[in-house]
Amino acid sequence: MKVTVTTRSGRELVKGGLQLTDSATVADLQEAIHKRTKRYYPSRQRLTLPLPSGSKERPTVLNYKKSLKEYVDGNTSELTIVFKDLGPQVNYSTLFFFEYLGPLILYPIFYYFPVYKFFGYKGDRVIHPVQTYALYYWCFHYFKRIMETFFVHRFSHATSPVSNVFRNCAYYWTFGAWIAYYVNHPLYTPVNDLQMKIGLGFGLLCQISNFYCHILLRNLRGSGAGSGYQIPRGFLFNIVTCANYTTEIYQWLGFNIATQTIAGYVFMVVAAGIMTNWALAKHRRLKKLFDGKDGRPKYPRRWVILPPFL
Repeated sequence: MKVTVTTRSGRELVKGGLQLTDSATVADLQEAIHKRTKRYYPSRQRLTLPLPSGSKERPTVLNYKKSLKEYVDGNTSELTIVFKDLGPQVNYSTLFFFEYLGPLILYPIFYYFPVYKFFGYKGDRVIHPVQTYALYYWCFHYFKRIMETFFVHRFSHATSPVSNVFRNCAYYWTFGAWIAYYVNHPLYTPVNDLQMKIGLGFGLLCQISNFYCHILLRNLRGSGAGSGYQIPRGFLFNIVTCANYTTEIYQWLGFNIATQTIAGYVFMVVAAGIMTNWALAKHRRLKKLFDGKDGRPKYPRRWVILPPFL
C-alpha cells in the first residue's frame, strides 16, 4: 500500500510517499513517518483524511489502533493522509506531577518559614489552629492528586503539548502562593471553631468522594489509552455527568468555609468555571455518542455538574 503524506498546505511531507504492507496499522504509518523525518515522533503527529475543498466538516482523525485498510475507499491500494505537527509533547503524568508539585511545596513555605518579613511585617506571628488544619488539608489534597496521577488515572490521550506545562504550572503555582500568603499571614483573622470544623469536615468528605469518583472512572477504561467512552455509572454519577468535578468544587467550598479568604474564593470560582466548560463538553459528547440509535444505549437524563440539592 502506498501512502502519500501531505501537510495542510498541500506540501508533500515525505517525498515519494511511503510503501507499507497491506496489513499495516496507523501506528505503523506513524513509525514510518518518524523514521523518514527523524523529527516527528508518533505522539507529535495528528493524521486525518483529506476533506474536499471548501468543506466545513471536521476531518476524520486516524485511530492509531486501526488498520490503514479501514480508511481506504474501494479496492484501491493508495491512501492520502494529511499531517499536522502537534509540537513537542510531554506525558500527561509528567504535566500533572509538576502542576501539583508547586502548590504542595509552596504552601508549607508560607506556613513554616518567616517569609512575611520580606513583605515588611516585623511583628511576632501566632499560628491559629485553623491555619495548621488548613495546611494538612491542602497538602493531603495535592498529595492525593499526585498519587492519583501515577496510580489511578488512565488518560484518553497519552501526551500533551509541552507549552501546557508552563501554562498549568503558572495557574496552580500562582493561586497556591496567593492563597497560602493570605491564609498563613500573621494578621489573618480565623473563623470560629465550629465553622472551621464544618468546613474542613465537609471538604474532607468531598475529597474522599472525589477519590472514589476517580476509581469509578478508572474502571470504565481498559488498561490502555484511547479505550473509548462509556456511560459513567454508580455513586454520584447516577445524578451528574461529571461527579468528579462536582466533588472537586465542593471540596474547595469546604476549604473556603473554614479559611475565609478572597484568594480562596477567587480560585474556587475560576476552577468551577473551567470545570463547568469541561463538563458541558463531555456531557454533549456522551449524549451524541449514546443517542439510542443503531443499538446504542441512550444517555440518561442527568445534571451536568452541580445538582442544586447537594
